[in-house]
Amino acid sequence: MRSAVIVDAVRTPSGRGKPGGALSGVHPVDLAAGVLRALRERNGLDSRRVDDVLVGCVSQVGEQSANIARQVVLAAGFDERVPAATIDRQCGSSQQAAHFAAQGVIAGQYDIVIAAGVESMSRVPLGTAASIAGSPFPPSLRSRYPEGLVGQGVSAELIAARWGLDRFALDAYAAESHRRAAQAAAAELFASQLVPVATDSGTVSADETVRAGTSVDGLAMLPPAFRSDELARRFPELGWHITAGSSSPLTDGASAVLIMSEDAARERGLTPRARFHSFAVVGDDPLLMLTGPIPATRRILERSGLSIDDMDAYEVNEAFASVPLAWATEVGADPERLNAWGGAIALGHALGSSGTRLLGTLLARLEHTGGRFGLQTMCEGGGMANATIIERLG
Repeated sequence: MRSAVIVDAVRTPSGRGKPGGALSGVHPVDLAAGVLRALRERNGLDSRRVDDVLVGCVSQVGEQSANIARQVVLAAGFDERVPAATIDRQCGSSQQAAHFAAQGVIAGQYDIVIAAGVESMSRVPLGTAASIAGSPFPPSLRSRYPEGLVGQGVSAELIAARWGLDRFALDAYAAESHRRAAQAAAAELFASQLVPVATDSGTVSADETVRAGTSVDGLAMLPPAFRSDELARRFPELGWHITAGSSSPLTDGASAVLIMSEDAARERGLTPRARFHSFAVVGDDPLLMLTGPIPATRRILERSGLSIDDMDAYEVNEAFASVPLAWATEVGADPERLNAWGGAIALGHALGSSGTRLLGTLLARLEHTGGRFGLQTMCEGGGMANATIIERLG
């Protein structure tokens, strides 16, 4: 069977996803075009040889509408004959793009393909599509779930309550995410991935979202982010411990991964850095919503014949601190291998971009430590999750 290998992975710095954020002046098409150009230039890639470009994006409206992937390909200066498609699997959109890309290589339909992701949460705010076109939850769905569905923040609170995670545990995890990310940045561990972004205010070359001075005491001052009187009456069991500090920030960013068949890479004198080993995707409880990484991890380990102890590193998206903490408890993960360079609480969660951002971080971590296997998984809106195992080569 053909192998699908990762040749390169790049990303923009993370910008705060609000007006005045470091990347808020950059159109999302241009954000993503920059990482595609970087892949082409870094690898001497002839764009005419790219079989497809698959781009994850969640809020496909306004500046991110009309198949943003196609606009990205053209804005990056790629040959007009290169096709492109935009994928929405919520927060896992670009991880799913990487799955589709690698699976296409394994199946023999692609030789060279780019999986990417982009989200400008400053220019296309979360919830924009629903505010324009109405609710995505019709009566038929509400009748199946008469107790009602909730936002992700409440789901994060439900997870905290079910797994007995108190305010201190959540704040301590969040502070550690910033400490690890700041330490990794100071050691230039992200340098090989980062693609600087030119803006009207200057060049952005570092993550804006990392706060090196974050402390548990400082986080303890923040109020609950998702409590309301109505929700408190509906969910009296919740402690309302999730704050802005233990949640991933709104973020602008883009990322991309160059994926090839092993033969195509070697023919071009490029070094395969890792191969895709296993894939999984699951659906889960849409009320808890964010627990999907637990069954996704169990499924991929069963399929791969590997154990959690075989994984030298794991990247679990920190949508909220309760998500990786519950995941680690359920699968028996080593906290030292979990998001060792910080996660989305510090590095940001530019929705459509996060999947390929995590994949690039996982690859760099394995290379830095000499580890062999890495696991990536992330929760997704509506109660889903993707999981990926890669194997470092060389």
